[in-house]
Amino acid sequence: MHSASLGRDVTVTVLLPPGFSASETYPLVLFNDGQDFEALQMAETAAVLQSAGRIAACVIAGIHANDARIYEYGTARQPDYAGRGDKAGLTTSFVLEELVPYLADHYRTVTTGITYAGFSLGGLMALDAVWNYPAVFSNAGIFSGSLWWRQRALNEGYAESDRIMHRQIRDTEHTAPLNFWFQCGTWDEYDDRDGDGVIDSIQDTLECIAELERKGYGWGREIRYVEVKEGMHNPGTWAKALPDFLVWVSGRAGTH
Repeated sequence: MHSASLGRDVTVTVLLPPGFSASETYPLVLFNDGQDFEALQMAETAAVLQSAGRIAACVIAGIHANDARIYEYGTARQPDYAGRGDKAGLTTSFVLEELVPYLADHYRTVTTGITYAGFSLGGLMALDAVWNYPAVFSNAGIFSGSLWWRQRALNEGYAESDRIMHRQIRDTEHTAPLNFWFQCGTWDEYDDRDGDGVIDSIQDTLECIAELERKGYGWGREIRYVEVKEGMHNPGTWAKALPDFLVWVSGRAGTH
């Protein structure tokens, strides 16, 4: 489909549930990086879970990224210190103003209570959108999220408070009823910027969860954290965690 917001054509993969009926309304599970659906075994996993009755019938849609991904994904209101993510606001506009209405018109999906998920930088993008538009989204899925996203480089006096998503959560006064699913692998990376023995991706994820807890969201209630032993930063690991996410979100997907 053509996006006026992004000024380009965007490919979207749409997976329909078995027995799809144009007379029913379906929950929507939206993913960034739809170009990786094959590597993630998305269609096969969803089909197995649905046929086994482990997840409710839903429409799964994946937005394909292109070579401008590092600029089109990120936090919509602020790029990182290197100017990456400066078009994330345009991607958010595409999702809200173009894609969600299109899917509702063509595939009978909901326009509120939507689940939005992503991988790496796409996970950060999804969390940012869910956090800022709770009237549209209800659930966020963050697989190995790029929660290190920061406004200052490590060699320019960086402090933990420079992480953009963490600060955004911390500075939000009013919260909404949202749910969050986070995943990280113990081999997601090897960097440990503060030398505390915990890799940065896990530290950034757990400290983002801590910010949510300080806002009243509960671990094991609105928040689920899945740590994959020897899990890496790749579709193979995310594919292993995918069933957990889809089952978790199935009971929380909006139907109105």
